[in-house]
Amino acid sequence: MAVIIFIIVLWYSGLFFQTFFLHRYAAHQTFKMSKFGEKLCYVLTWITQGSNYLSAYGYGVMHRLHHAYADTEKDPHSPKYDANLFAMMWRTKKIYQQINEQKAKIEDKFTKNVPQWKAFDRFASSWASRIGWAVLYTLFFYFFATAWWQWLLLPVAYMMAPIHGVIINWFGHIYGYVNFKVSDTSKNLLRFDWLMMGEAYHNNHHKHGGRANFGGVRWHEIDVTYCIMILLDKMKLIKLNPVAVVKREI
Repeated sequence: MAVIIFIIVLWYSGLFFQTFFLHRYAAHQTFKMSKFGEKLCYVLTWITQGSNYLSAYGYGVMHRLHHAYADTEKDPHSPKYDANLFAMMWRTKKIYQQINEQKAKIEDKFTKNVPQWKAFDRFASSWASRIGWAVLYTLFFYFFATAWWQWLLLPVAYMMAPIHGVIINWFGHIYGYVNFKVSDTSKNLLRFDWLMMGEAYHNNHHKHGGRANFGGVRWHEIDVTYCIMILLDKMKLIKLNPVAVVKREI
């Protein structure tokens, strides 16, 4: 049971900082927060993502490219231009690294105001950090796994962030329903997003990229991350940007 709880905690804690900090803040800037809050989110992203740590700069720039070039040859991740999900994951990894290491030539509009903490990113993205976290995960399984099949979950801990990415960037462009006609194949993967904390409302998000609430178009589209963001806004820890109410088109 301890291993199951551990995986659930890793899944949702890492996912929260991916969608809250990397996606809605770094890429889309749907809210504002203090410089201290920003730095704290960097550290909490490292703690919760561990061996899967993603840089706010690398993620933010890459995600902006995804919106600009969705389902074209310039898209960092598209089922239309990758033979399978593993090929997509590998191509995404290479593009992310080139962006994060600033080896790729990127237009200014994609990097404007994207947060960057180079020193921390070097540390958190280092092999020493990633291997250190992997060792800690392995030790946890060694002491708390009570059945052989629980060891099958260890690779999930190692690769949590890529798994999150492939659920949305692969399956979220193949399966689901749409509320809006858009120029790409984005779909709402789940009617109630219990799995991805709002990220599964991918079609809604592609239509209204600057909107903090990925759900809310239909009654059952509850965006859990946005609910948390409302609470943080009321506590004055963040400042949500005002947005217009939207309705589905089809």
